[in-house]
Amino acid sequence: MKRWRLLLTRPAQDCTELAASLAPHGVYSSCMPLLATEALRLNPGQLSLIEHIERYDAVIVVSKPAARLLISQLQNLQRQPPASLRWFTVGGATAQVLQGFARHVDYPAQGDDSEALLALAPMQQLLEQAQPVKVLLVRGEDGRELLAERLRDSGAQVDYLPLYRRVLPSYPSGALAQRVVEEHLNALVVSSGQGFLHLRELAGAAWPDLAKLTLFVPSPRVAEMARQAGAQSIVDCRGASTTALLAALHRQAAIEL
Repeated sequence: MKRWRLLLTRPAQDCTELAASLAPHGVYSSCMPLLATEALRLNPGQLSLIEHIERYDAVIVVSKPAARLLISQLQNLQRQPPASLRWFTVGGATAQVLQGFARHVDYPAQGDDSEALLALAPMQQLLEQAQPVKVLLVRGEDGRELLAERLRDSGAQVDYLPLYRRVLPSYPSGALAQRVVEEHLNALVVSSGQGFLHLRELAGAAWPDLAKLTLFVPSPRVAEMARQAGAQSIVDCRGASTTALLAALHRQAAIEL
C-alpha cells in the first residue's frame, strides 16, 4: 500500500467508521464531513405510503439515511412489512442497515449505483412479471431520476418517498484548502455526486489547486461530473464501500505533494 493521506468527506459517523477501517492498512485519514442529513417532515400522503406499504411489490432504498428513517417511520406507525415484499438497495452498506428488518435484501455486489441495480438479475426477474409491478422508491429530497425512469420504461408503477435532504455543513472560508496543506493530504474521497458538488463548492477559489490531487469517486457518473469540473486525476472505485476504496488505493500510485 502506498502512503496515502486522504481527505474523507462522508457524513460524520460514516467518515469515522471509514477512517477506522483504513487505518490498519496504513492509510492516514482526515475527516471533513461534507454531507449532513436533515429529516423531512412528511405530509399525510407520504405517511400513507408508509402505512400501506403492503400495496407494493418492491421497495428500493437508495442510501443508509433513507433506510434508517424508513425503519423509524414504520416503527412509529407500528407497521410490519409483509414477508412477500421484495427489498432492493443500491449498495451493500444500505442493505446492512435493513438486516433484521427486511427478510432479504438484493443489491449489486459491485458498482454502488442505479445502473448496477437495474442490471441485477433479481430486479430483471421482478420487472418481467406479467402484472405491472408497484415500486416504492425511498430516497432523499433530490436524487437521480434515472432509476425511476428506467423502471417506468419497463412498465413498473413507481412512487417516490423522500425522507431527508443533504446539506453542506458550515465551515470557515478556506477551511478545505487549509486542511489539505496542514495535514499534507495527497488525495480526496467522495462517495456521491452530491458529495462532489459540496466539495467543489467548499473549495471555492482553491479548486484549481485541489483539482490536481487524486480524486477517488464511486461511479462513472461522478467521475464524469469531476472531469467536467476540471479534476485532473480521477479514480473510479466502482463502488462506495471500504473494500472498493481499498482496492482502488492499492491500484493507484500516490501523487507526491
